Amino acid sequence: MDTIASLFSFITWPVSWVIVQFHTLYGAIFGDDTGWAWGLSIVSLVVLIRICLIPLFVKQIKSTRNMQVLQPKMKAIQERYKSDKQRQSEEMMKLYKETGTNPLSSCLPILAQSPFFFALYHVLSAIASGKTIGVIDQPLLDSARQAHIFGAPLAAKFMDSEATVRALGASLTDVRVVTAIMIVMMSASQFFTQRQLMTKNVDLTVKTPYMQQQKMLMYIFPVIFAVMGINFPVGVLVYWLTTNVWTMGQQMYVINQNPTPGSKAQDQYLGRLLKSVTAHGEVRGRTKRNTVKRIVSKGSDRNDIERKFITGLAKLGFAAQEDGTVIKSDTALAEAEGGAAQRRQQPKRQTKAQRQTGAAQPTGAKDTDSTESGSKTSLQKPDASQDDKPKPAGKPASGSSRQAKSGQRKGPQRPKHPSKK
Repeated sequence: MDTIASLFSFITWPVSWVIVQFHTLYGAIFGDDTGWAWGLSIVSLVVLIRICLIPLFVKQIKSTRNMQVLQPKMKAIQERYKSDKQRQSEEMMKLYKETGTNPLSSCLPILAQSPFFFALYHVLSAIASGKTIGVIDQPLLDSARQAHIFGAPLAAKFMDSEATVRALGASLTDVRVVTAIMIVMMSASQFFTQRQLMTKNVDLTVKTPYMQQQKMLMYIFPVIFAVMGINFPVGVLVYWLTTNVWTMGQQMYVINQNPTPGSKAQDQYLGRLLKSVTAHGEVRGRTKRNTVKRIVSKGSDRNDIERKFITGLAKLGFAAQEDGTVIKSDTALAEAEGGAAQRRQQPKRQTKAQRQTGAAQPTGAKDTDSTESGSKTSLQKPDASQDDKPKPAGKPASGSSRQAKSGQRKGPQRPKHPSKK
């Protein structure tokens, strides 16, 4: 870890300068040598970095959603060019270019803050070793070495020896209890962040290997943080716990305000929006109007959740407009009620016996009509010569097939059993 941190030594000066500026502010309130002054300085450093990374976070969200949408197409390409890896890669790159998707965008926030993370690790390691670094001179170094967070020195680690911890003015038990609690909190926050992404903000209609990979990461990342955490100084644990909590809160806000189409979060969001329209008779807020505008512009491409929302508006007598607003519309209400009535009036599904009986009934009626018409004709124009002609043996009468009852087989009938006579 020290070797990796030394690679980012070029950024230790600006990181140490930011920490010292915040320490000057908090030191005037809590005291220069307190853990609150130094701990809050690290927390403020995280907040400042994450605010600067918000544009990258927005790109990450868009890239993640595009990757979810493209999963079926990517799977089809893999199946089609299974034996040609080069052609498969070319088609994948072509798909990314056409859709404007960058697979690495989902890693941008982590990659962007990695230099600051390792630079902070380098600064805290220097403080633990009693060396000045960046703008932290000897007086600031002595102040930082005296700072304790719940009894644990800022530069102490879980794996430090008792002699090292005693040199920082603390006990090994206090250091290990504090670091263990912070490692558990850091891993738990990482797990909860990934879990709410998987359970609430994933399109449930798309089942792809990408979802399985994300589900695996939900369990792997916390383990990685737990293993690495035992080698982090307390100050770095404060940094990483703060950035995890920030990510969790930022993601929770995005899920509630701009959920992924087709996800459970979208169903909950549109349900809240429908209640808001019911209460106020209008769509309040630019973000909500943009949401309605996107749904209206989709037309027939809406998913089931969005169609449910439009139908709910129609039942309330509202019609969504292209600009994201809603207006009172009796036509929309009538169409919604007519559609519901039509669904209620649909005939029940018939059994196989009922369908066979219904199909045989018209034939019987037709045969009856033919027999009656034949009787009337014979009464009006009797033809004795035809009746007197002998009929060929073995051939059934011409009217026997028409006079057969519905459901009986044509031709010679099988004799009944003597018990049924």
